[in-house]
Amino acid sequence: MSVTRPTRPSNGGVAPPERHHRDIQGGAARAAVLGVSDGLVTNVSLILGVAGANTAGGNVRIAGLAGLLAGAFSMAAGEYVSMRAQTELLERELEMERLELHRAPDAERRELTQLYMSRGIDAEVAGDMATELMRTPELALQTHAREELGVNPEALPNPYRASSASAGSFALGALVPLVPWFITHGLAAVVASLVLGAVAALAIGFGLARFTGRSMAKAMLRQLFVTVAAAGVTFAIGKAFGSAIS
Repeated sequence: MSVTRPTRPSNGGVAPPERHHRDIQGGAARAAVLGVSDGLVTNVSLILGVAGANTAGGNVRIAGLAGLLAGAFSMAAGEYVSMRAQTELLERELEMERLELHRAPDAERRELTQLYMSRGIDAEVAGDMATELMRTPELALQTHAREELGVNPEALPNPYRASSASAGSFALGALVPLVPWFITHGLAAVVASLVLGAVAALAIGFGLARFTGRSMAKAMLRQLFVTVAAAGVTFAIGKAFGSAIS
């Protein structure tokens, strides 16, 4: 009877870690989800608000395009500045930790030992673990960063990726309620914008539920309510101002 031996991992006998979780530290996924939601709510509100004032279809298209471009650039700039500041702060903390590991390795080893002991690990085992980890400078830095700062040095936020995702997703969400105004105008365009906005809101809620693991019905209804409520309020305000001006 032949026995099949398991294949030995090529990375020094250590099996690669399994991937069960999404990478949510980079910032791009969060920026994309927020961007498409903001784009939809912002532009459906803007378009219906302008349309409520009985403005010609051409003016609604211009307002919608202006809202799309202004919002996309604003989201990109805001996301970049925010993410850049966060990344620089984390890089500074990591550099300080790297200097401490170089200047006082014994103190850092004792600190790591105490941390493991506080989690219920035997003192001798904790000391052996800390000593072994401190043998490799980069591994020591990664361990201290994760344990003390809650940061993965290999997965710092990427401001360029986050800002691009934010701008692109905002533009996508903002384009949805604007499409009917390139085809028709008046009440038909208003109804089509609202219907497309509602469908897109449900889709966004569905995506959020899949992404976060929350209740699908609750997420979809919440996103639909926010979108329709914002559109309804701005349409009513536009209608009131339009009537007053005329």
